[in-house]
Amino acid sequence: MKYVKYILLLVVTAFCMSCSRVLDKTPQGVISGDDLNTPENVDKMVIAAYSGLGNDNIHTSFSLWPWGSMRSGDAYKGGDSPGDNTDWNNYEIFSGNRPEIGNTDEMWYYLYIGVSRANDALRRINQMNESNYPHKKVRQAEARFIRGHFYFLLKILFKYVPFIDETIPEIKYGEVSNKALSNDALWDKIADDFRFGVENLPVKQPEKGRVNKAGAAAYLAKTLLYQAYTQDENNNVVAVNQQKLQDVIALCDQVTASGLYQLSPDFANNFLGQFDNGVESVFAVQYSKDDGTPKGRLNMGVALNYPMNKDFGCCGFHLPSQNLVNAFKTDNAGLPMFDTFNKVDVKEGADFTNNTFDPRLDHTVAIPGHPYKYSEAFVYEKTWARAPQIYGYFSSLKETVAPDDPFFQKVPPFMSSAKNYEVIRYADVLLWKAEALIQLNRINEALPLINDIRSRAMVSTAKLKYTDGTFFSNYKMDIYKPGINCNWTKDFAWKALVWERRLEFAMEGNRFFDLVRWGIAAEYLNKYFQEESSKRVYLKDAHFQKNRDEYLPIPLPQMNYSRGVYTQNIGWQ
Repeated sequence: MKYVKYILLLVVTAFCMSCSRVLDKTPQGVISGDDLNTPENVDKMVIAAYSGLGNDNIHTSFSLWPWGSMRSGDAYKGGDSPGDNTDWNNYEIFSGNRPEIGNTDEMWYYLYIGVSRANDALRRINQMNESNYPHKKVRQAEARFIRGHFYFLLKILFKYVPFIDETIPEIKYGEVSNKALSNDALWDKIADDFRFGVENLPVKQPEKGRVNKAGAAAYLAKTLLYQAYTQDENNNVVAVNQQKLQDVIALCDQVTASGLYQLSPDFANNFLGQFDNGVESVFAVQYSKDDGTPKGRLNMGVALNYPMNKDFGCCGFHLPSQNLVNAFKTDNAGLPMFDTFNKVDVKEGADFTNNTFDPRLDHTVAIPGHPYKYSEAFVYEKTWARAPQIYGYFSSLKETVAPDDPFFQKVPPFMSSAKNYEVIRYADVLLWKAEALIQLNRINEALPLINDIRSRAMVSTAKLKYTDGTFFSNYKMDIYKPGINCNWTKDFAWKALVWERRLEFAMEGNRFFDLVRWGIAAEYLNKYFQEESSKRVYLKDAHFQKNRDEYLPIPLPQMNYSRGVYTQNIGWQ
């Protein structure tokens, strides 16, 4: 269990001042901003910035599942109908999205609150003298990393956003346009924050939750990988920057060379709280319970994603699509069925023993008749599905915990847990490097990286076994063996990379942003809608509009507040 020793539990209220014999003292008023500028209090401002990483709520999930999974073909919205949290339904079908949707504005607001905390810490750190604040450079690097993280989320959601750093006075915020920086220049600003971390953070941190040098290198690699896919003003990918890809490879190598990380021996460990901050965790948001607060510091961004049964109670959102479930099927050689996976649906019962599967299926998808979160005594039933006639019977597993898990916590009418949210795990680093290598036509160097991911998945079956020795599903999987079970050309290697990212990170909020980065979102999603709407009727009006839906609109309230300073995103004018 995680307790107050974790730094994210120290929140802004640590600044509150108490006193005894208050009636005998002259009222002192509120603490001034200048009084906070002591080494001890500035450290607390950095902790407050860290705390902001977990300050999302049920409608502003920083794990990005409503924007990265639900809009990608991997997940349905769920709930009791398309009208339940209708904003999300409009995101999912795209054709109903519009600038005045409330969740869009709320997400913008919460992300900028995170930026503001980091900037406030930086203003104070910058005033400190290293002679009496020896941690100055490290704390600057931590605050800039946090700011870079929030701007990265804003960038992939909205493309063009106002970049406000600690040097801009609050009175000038309204003068900063979201188009003050070009697309490339905005990426450069975000990269600079992570680059500062690479240069100034220690190899190891004394406290769990603080970012280290390798964490900054990993996030910089991610940023440069996104930036490498050059987009025009219509969101089309028009070039791939070879130098940026070289830089990605070097940074990924730096993470590996740190010796701090490796793939967890079991894929399941990434989604169980008892393995938080394990060998695969490069950077994670820390949560807690039993920490002196009423309910704990919980991941409320996924609080609606539990199935409907007496042990949970609500709410049945974020449900794996039939297309995603089908994608876990394997062929006679144990490889993905790239071209035929979606011809026949696997739905229940014998479907999961008569076909063969990648084991990551049962780590990702709750299937009727299969143990939920690896517990034979807690079997997922069809009755747990809230609206099966609309969304089917499958449910999500990675972000949830079982009701008897020590990390579980009810927050009536919702529930959540204190297990970490992984922002970057080492599997990301390996696949970013593989992606860059394939783009550079160094396909033979990418092969062992992809096979490392597959090899780990192949052996991740210990928790997918009944006490009688039989498995939940029929697993058959192999690595890629050029000349034996595949022809390792650049086209095949790219197809393998794209597939591996989908299955490895399914339901983790990444998929949509991968599709946009690669420039294939419109083609991919409209094909998905055409096929999936025959199974899920509510998708019949879904349509992705190319050169618009790659990004959310700038929220209408923000456009109004800016009084003409902001420019609306392409296609939303």
